[in-house]
Amino acid sequence: MNPKQLMDQYQLEPRKGLGQNFLHDPNMLDKIIKTADAQNGERLLEVGPGTGALTVKLAESHPDSPIVAVEIDRRLEPVLSQTLAPYPNVRVIYEDFLRVNLNEHFPPDRAWKVVANIPYYITSDILWQIFACQHRPNRVVLTLQFEIGERICAKPNEMSRLAVMVQFYGQPQLVAKLPSAVFWPRPEVDSAILRVETHPTPPIDIPSEKLFFQVVKAGFSQKRKQLRNSLSSGLALSGAVADQLLQQAQLDPKRRAETLTLEEWGQLTRAVAEHMPD
Repeated sequence: MNPKQLMDQYQLEPRKGLGQNFLHDPNMLDKIIKTADAQNGERLLEVGPGTGALTVKLAESHPDSPIVAVEIDRRLEPVLSQTLAPYPNVRVIYEDFLRVNLNEHFPPDRAWKVVANIPYYITSDILWQIFACQHRPNRVVLTLQFEIGERICAKPNEMSRLAVMVQFYGQPQLVAKLPSAVFWPRPEVDSAILRVETHPTPPIDIPSEKLFFQVVKAGFSQKRKQLRNSLSSGLALSGAVADQLLQQAQLDPKRRAETLTLEEWGQLTRAVAEHMPD
């Protein structure tokens, strides 16, 4: 049965507040599976299984892969119990994904991947949660809002804090654009499949990830402001010290955060680390 039929069977309506737009088109589901290219036996994580259309495809194509599906909406428990009954390799956790300790479910003894049609309104939070895991997935495949996917794949001059974060952890690529007709209910925005190949090691030399992201957050803290101003405000520095750090990093203080490359963020982080050794 398609998502609408399943929801009707249990007298349920999609909740807009949870971003419930269920992907149901078989061709697009197959495209996601192919993009993930998971090996049978690899652990898989799905965020927001909904009525289980993608979950079933994953379970059928990877019968030896343990699949963890995290669903916040407990109303869907009877739906998923029915849909996933034939697949013993699937475990559904009914919890807010942002509260799940991924380290408990994905220890470093086996590779894993994320394959999901996520609720678009918390895309950034979901990505932060995934990449905060100590043993990160080696690939992330998501359907998300096309515009957000473009932002994630942006180049310098159009960078955002989200783009810096994702590109620090992996190489993003938009694989396909999805028409609204492949979802029920139809979303009001264009959608896309995003693939992120995770870097095995950080792509730049930095003293710590924590400091790196503190510097990036400060740099983007005042949109469209010059780096000198946003850094002094975001890191509680005087303008003179901000100028000194930017000079040390060989960066023009009049530049804006969206123009910096990953390597330049690394240069700036190293300069800040020397100024704030503690």
